[in-house]
Amino acid sequence: MNRPSLHDPRGAQGRAQGVIGLCARAGQAVSGGSGCEAAVRGGQAALVLLDGGASANLRKKFADACAFRRVPLYTLEAGQLGRAIGKPGRMVAAVKPGALADTLRSLLDGRTP
Repeated sequence: MNRPSLHDPRGAQGRAQGVIGLCARAGQAVSGGSGCEAAVRGGQAALVLLDGGASANLRKKFADACAFRRVPLYTLEAGQLGRAIGKPGRMVAAVKPGALADTLRSLLDGRTP
């Protein structure tokens, strides 16, 4: 009898990408520069995801904002963020506080959720 494997062949990065997509579909993620900036300033962001292909100006803008507000900032591989949320070309996304944000933070930090 074959049992389903509990091991995820995609690894932690693949699982993180799946959780990012789930956050977007559940309405727990805001994408785009102005929406994310408002979420960080308003205290509505548990973490911010930045695409590796983002411009230096955008990276500095969110690095400064996240450092000031003490919001964790994670940089993903180029193109990975847009693919995960289903909106190609998006360079930044903010995830709202909650269980999905906690799971995503654990995966991105390399811990088991």
